[in-house]
Amino acid sequence: MNNLTYNSPILVIEGLDVPHRFIYPVFVLLLVTYLIILITNIGVMLLIVMDRSLQQPMYLLFFSLSFNDVLGNTVVLPRLMFDIVSTDRSISYSLCVSQAFFSHTYAASCHTVMMIMAFDRYVAICHPLRYTSIMSPAMVAKLTASAWSTSITLLSILLGLTVRLSRCRSVILNAYCDNASLFKLSCEDVSINNIYGLTFSAVLLSSSIGNVTFTYFRILVSCVSKKNKEVNRKAVQTCTTHLALYLIMLWCAFLIIILHRFQIHNSYRKMAALLFHIIPANMNPVIYALQTKELKTKIVQILHSKVNQLQ
Repeated sequence: MNNLTYNSPILVIEGLDVPHRFIYPVFVLLLVTYLIILITNIGVMLLIVMDRSLQQPMYLLFFSLSFNDVLGNTVVLPRLMFDIVSTDRSISYSLCVSQAFFSHTYAASCHTVMMIMAFDRYVAICHPLRYTSIMSPAMVAKLTASAWSTSITLLSILLGLTVRLSRCRSVILNAYCDNASLFKLSCEDVSINNIYGLTFSAVLLSSSIGNVTFTYFRILVSCVSKKNKEVNRKAVQTCTTHLALYLIMLWCAFLIIILHRFQIHNSYRKMAALLFHIIPANMNPVIYALQTKELKTKIVQILHSKVNQLQ
């Protein structure tokens, strides 16, 4: 594809730099990873939908997180696997914009849903007697709807600023379509895109970091003051895994943003973008489902009944 094509309706994705002998092993690895993401996250979602006892604020947040993980990886991984084994990596401009929109929606919602979950843990640990009145199903629904609608609105503006640009290139220098790769196709002045994109990222990340820092500081103060070993143990177990996952996600997000602004270490940026999608989506069901007594009990009951049926 000629890189000088003007406003070409067909683009080419650069994809992952995989040596020829590793193409099929990498494909199989990504396929297995994607199937695990689908099975575990959809399993958690179905369990929450079908069991009325699990339709509580905390589990509704689990549902939102799992839905986001399935959405983000379904948008990216199937296309990425196709590009690894195919010699034709062409994609229509409209489909590329759609992929960029949903992949950015996934990234933004990761942070907004995590913020709600951090607040949920803060209320549960620091104000247990007021938990049901503060984190009611209606409140969780409002917070979740606000998180998704805010992300979608701001991202619509972000992609709208990119779509208005004319294009003088046709190669997406990434493993999949994203906003920065799309506006880099233009030979026009993209200062507005850079300013809005960086401002959006700065506001989102600072809000996310500020929220998590505040809630975890208050949780730490509460644990120290209460001096209840059992409560502190549960709080540490819950918060440590949440914080570890959050820091991995945050580090990958920073790498993507920084490396997009500097034309170096292109392969590192691609790897960071891929890890941002697959690590949280694989760890979330384990961390939030299997460490939650009610969900773990339901899963064990289902597995036990299946084994009895087979016998």
